[in-house]
Amino acid sequence: MDVSTTTWALTIVGLCALIAVDFFIGGRKPHEVSIKEAGIWTIVWVVLAILFGIGLYAVGEGRAASEFAAGYITEKSLSVDNLFVFVLIMAKFAVPTIYQQRVLMIGVLIALVMRAIFIAAGAALISAFSWVFFIFGGFLIWTAWKLVREARAEAAGHEEEAYEENRLLKMVERRFPSTSQYHGTKLFVVENGKRLMTPMLIVMLAIGSTDLLFALDSIPAIFGLTQDPYIVFTANAFALMGLRQLYFLIGGLLKRLVHLSYGLSIILGFIGVKLVLHALHEQGVHVPEISTPVSLAVICGVLVVTTITSLRASRKLLREEEQAAPRD
Repeated sequence: MDVSTTTWALTIVGLCALIAVDFFIGGRKPHEVSIKEAGIWTIVWVVLAILFGIGLYAVGEGRAASEFAAGYITEKSLSVDNLFVFVLIMAKFAVPTIYQQRVLMIGVLIALVMRAIFIAAGAALISAFSWVFFIFGGFLIWTAWKLVREARAEAAGHEEEAYEENRLLKMVERRFPSTSQYHGTKLFVVENGKRLMTPMLIVMLAIGSTDLLFALDSIPAIFGLTQDPYIVFTANAFALMGLRQLYFLIGGLLKRLVHLSYGLSIILGFIGVKLVLHALHEQGVHVPEISTPVSLAVICGVLVVTTITSLRASRKLLREEEQAAPRD
């Protein structure tokens, strides 16, 4: 897809305008986000993504529209898995409910900027070295196997419940003194003549840096579906920008998606194989390549099956717990 500088500029301005509207309408004043509010905004962001895909198709970019749909669904699915960690972060830092939506908004904005840098770097590598697809593909297959191992450990009751801070966050906490209490949405306060960080800034950095680590999986995954930087960026942007509302909408349902890790491992492994086949094709080896419609069908099919089996398993586990509970 040939995208002009003007189109890039208009897209970025449009996305910034949508983020501003989201902030001034739903995120400027700290408050506890209701299910109704989260549901409305989630629908708004999904509809906007659909309209963007339709717009691509309307201007004659049918292939780009298919790639955007596959990329958006994949990124959205991976972001749901990220919400598990976000819940742990909020619990660890004891973030008051009324401030959680502000934390998520700033954290997601940090992640969006950093992902744009990752996407630019990935696009440059791909355009210069076709063998990078081997690295991306192998990394995704390894990540898929890692997800399966983690899912098995969780099923066996050996999962690690605590959130562990990454090195960047630990370094920030060591070098910059902070307060022990929240001061509204302030990031810095002055106490006894000293400028101190608040837990609000620390948890924002935790959300942003953690999502950046997740990008190591998602960016290679979407490059396995499309090598168009414009599609990669817009799919990531639309998937991330609705993440805050999705956190509040399905927060209580996350524990019921017990098979999500297995589904994501299948998707990442599938895309990894697709990348390896594409890399071989780029090297002149005659191998079959997986088309975008097939990729989209596989991704949607895996997510549907995973959701159904997860809900059935959750209901079965709930019945067993009710039967095992002592009766008065």
